Amino acid sequence: MEGGIHPTDASAFRECFSLAWRNPYVLRLAFSAGIGGLLFGYDTGVISGALLYIRDDFKAVDKKTVLQESIVSMAVAGAIIGAAIGGWMNDRFGRRTSLLVADFLFFVGAVAMASAPNPALLIVGRVFVGLGVGMASMTAPLYISEASPAKVRGALVSTNGFLITGGQFLSYLINLAFTKAPGSWRWMLGVAGVPAVLQFGLMFILPESPRWLYRKGREEEAITILKKIYPAHEVESEIQALKDSVEMEVKEEGSSEKINFVKLWKTKTVRRGLIAGVGLQIFQQFVGINTVMYYSPTIVQLAGFASNRTALLLSLVIAGLNAFGSIVSIYFIDRTGRKKLLVISLIGVIISLGVLSAVFHETTSHSPQVSRSETAHFSAYTCPDYNSSGTATWDCMKCLKASSPECGFCASATNKLFPGACLMSNSTVKKTCHSEDRLWYTRGCPSNYGWLALIGLGLYIIFFSPGMGTVPWIVNSEIYPLRFRGVCGGIAATANWISNLIVAQSFLSLTEAIGTSWTFLIFGLISVVALFFVLIYVPETKGLPIEEVEKMLEQRVLQFKFWKKGSDKLQKNSDV
Repeated sequence: MEGGIHPTDASAFRECFSLAWRNPYVLRLAFSAGIGGLLFGYDTGVISGALLYIRDDFKAVDKKTVLQESIVSMAVAGAIIGAAIGGWMNDRFGRRTSLLVADFLFFVGAVAMASAPNPALLIVGRVFVGLGVGMASMTAPLYISEASPAKVRGALVSTNGFLITGGQFLSYLINLAFTKAPGSWRWMLGVAGVPAVLQFGLMFILPESPRWLYRKGREEEAITILKKIYPAHEVESEIQALKDSVEMEVKEEGSSEKINFVKLWKTKTVRRGLIAGVGLQIFQQFVGINTVMYYSPTIVQLAGFASNRTALLLSLVIAGLNAFGSIVSIYFIDRTGRKKLLVISLIGVIISLGVLSAVFHETTSHSPQVSRSETAHFSAYTCPDYNSSGTATWDCMKCLKASSPECGFCASATNKLFPGACLMSNSTVKKTCHSEDRLWYTRGCPSNYGWLALIGLGLYIIFFSPGMGTVPWIVNSEIYPLRFRGVCGGIAATANWISNLIVAQSFLSLTEAIGTSWTFLIFGLISVVALFFVLIYVPETKGLPIEEVEKMLEQRVLQFKFWKKGSDKLQKNSDV
């Protein structure tokens, strides 16, 4: 990473996979650390399906949107703290130790959630899991980046992104597997303890990051590991470059372990790296990805699919596309480059969110009418608000917005798009509706446009995953000087999780307040801003050693065209 320029082209992808037999040690390090990404993905994805069954078991959760959002977002709140502590822990105790602590937190959280007798303990378990997620989210890519040859660094860090999306896909498979099991959501949440134990065992016998060891004065250990990572003819140049880098940092900053945050911000390369890195992490969340990953079954139901199992099955397809996109990223990241992938990704995200906004506008404005004769058929269960509305015309959407008590829509037995009944929402009424082969709706209404919403979600994931899904983590593992890499990575990851919390905690409330269509439109407008941010502030770090990245950040910051690789291409630009 700190060595000379390593050209990256189409061969990088083949180079990465040739490591399987040429140097399996590197892949072993990458995939062992990447289990942290798998846990990250599993614990962020599993709650979307588990929430459907938690609502059934805990009526207080079913009736309070804020409580549902809290169960989802308290893991994110824990991740904010985990990422902040993780940055300091990475620099103080090392990358490996941080991953071991994250695994312990994962396991404790999984046990607490699986055994939770009430929503309060469930939320406590989510906080513990969140602490582990936050710590792993910035540590795993950092460890992989520092233990990878520069030519395949992007591809190997992308494997962490693939394992994150693979963990999300696995979570949907587990959700489907346990839909019929007693205590279904407990199994869904408890399974996360298994990979945590696996990674703890693997990381316990693996070495620390060689670059962290060298920075801490443990040169012999670092050199031993570097000899296992790099070909013999490259080892000496890597060791010398690492030595020069550390000596320069010590000369500039002194040997103190304390980091002066004011001086850190005043350092031009660090400041510009933080603007790019933190900005990417914030925009990754505010383009709406975790509304899809946390709430995709709910979104599917809002699009007009009533069954929990159907919603989970369709969400599994979305998660599969997300994992496929990560594989695409592994192929293109060291071929096309980071910045171009981001631009293509955001253009696709903007188009997809436009489609989703239009589809949900049509879905909500053309919902089936409520029939007085159909409702009278269930006279004992009629929605009180509908009874008191007199001659007012109601449709399905108006029925679902009733709040005293909450009401549901029992579709026509002839055709779900025909006028149906507006009834009180409880388990007895739901069973009565189903007993007549009717569909029961409480989240969204029957629609002819539901399949278009699925296409919009699919397009969104296909475009998001290879670019905005993986590149922000890769850039943040490359863009900072060695001395500040842990703390700056922690700052960026903390910003990511704070943004994640805001989105997760507000999504359902936003859809209730302004509608699903306007919510996706807001995400689309934010995506346009993100596109301009990438064009202006984010450098291309493909194949560059850290010294070249520092020169790039030192000499230019505002640049609309794609930055080119190589010190001979750098031209002095005015300071900002």
